[in-house]
Amino acid sequence: MKQIEICQEENKILDRMHRQKVAEVEKLTQTVRELEESVLAGGAAANAVRDYQRKVQEMNEERKTLNRELGRAKVTANRVAVVVANEWKDANDKVMPVKQWLEERRFLQGEMQQLRDKLATVERTAKSEAQLKEKYQLRLKVLEESLRGNSSGSSRSTAEGRSMNNGSSRRQSLGGVDNISKLTSNGFLPKRTPSPQLRSSLSSSSILRSAKGTSKSFDGGSRTLERSKTLLRGAPQSYSFNQSLEETKEREADDNWKGNSGDKPNDFPPADTEDSIPSVLYDLLQKEVVALRKAGHEKDQSLKDKDDAIEMLARKVDTLTKAMEVEAKKMRREVASMEKEVAAMRVDKVQENRAKRFSNIKGPVNSAQNQLISGRNVTQRGLTRSTQ
Repeated sequence: MKQIEICQEENKILDRMHRQKVAEVEKLTQTVRELEESVLAGGAAANAVRDYQRKVQEMNEERKTLNRELGRAKVTANRVAVVVANEWKDANDKVMPVKQWLEERRFLQGEMQQLRDKLATVERTAKSEAQLKEKYQLRLKVLEESLRGNSSGSSRSTAEGRSMNNGSSRRQSLGGVDNISKLTSNGFLPKRTPSPQLRSSLSSSSILRSAKGTSKSFDGGSRTLERSKTLLRGAPQSYSFNQSLEETKEREADDNWKGNSGDKPNDFPPADTEDSIPSVLYDLLQKEVVALRKAGHEKDQSLKDKDDAIEMLARKVDTLTKAMEVEAKKMRREVASMEKEVAAMRVDKVQENRAKRFSNIKGPVNSAQNQLISGRNVTQRGLTRSTQ
């Protein structure tokens, strides 16, 4: 009856531990979901970067169109200059009409204004894209901080779970000597049939963590503390089930020999015997923990790769913006040079007009002088004829 009561108490304790472990597993699943959501947020950021690249391509196409229009404006300006020069060369008396000159001037000024407006729009779009880039960088930083916070929270939860397991094992180790009476005389441990509820809800992580408490409950006093310390520091994962059975057999044989040689028979075996089944379960749990750590490391590595790709894209965008700024400066310089050329052409026109006017004024004066000289000659000839 006492053994049945002890077993019932142990079952109650194990049920409590099982509930605690299930709660911890639920917390871990929540953290895993949060990590998956963060990964999805990283995908959204990647989509935003793709949109940014598309906008940059559109800006490049607009820049190409602007370059084409500027080339066309240059060609038209050269043609106008050539036509005007040919007109001046062909017709010496004619001058370029004022109306035509004003119309060409207005046309050129309109094209220059259009180019300036397009440059202003390009600069505005570049500024807006820079602001968007800063916003995306801030969002990425926030995501990184949230991921770091989630990882630190999960590590804290595991540390708290370990501390709770240590406390419960210390409490349960007081009844470890009574529990060892279950060992048979031949040195083998009795087999425990798990309930159907445990079989149905037996996940790897819950088995692992419940194994810690059960393995420590079957130890005695100070032995439980030493075993828990060695397990927390990192017990060797190569500890097999057969080795644990051999150790229990040897220890029980020594205890039986001591009991037979003594005057008083020992009803209970010493508390140094250890249960081998929880150690195997603990090994399984360690393997699963290692697998979970590997999965977390792979997720972190994928996030780092995505961050590196985003940084590369940001660098490419910076280079493109710099190239666009340089090209805009070149366009401004070309427009300024065109304005200077137009001013020089105007000065040349004014000088040539003055020269033509001066030549036109000299022509009638010379003709009048020639007429006077010819009239004098005619009068002199008439006088000579009359005298004869």
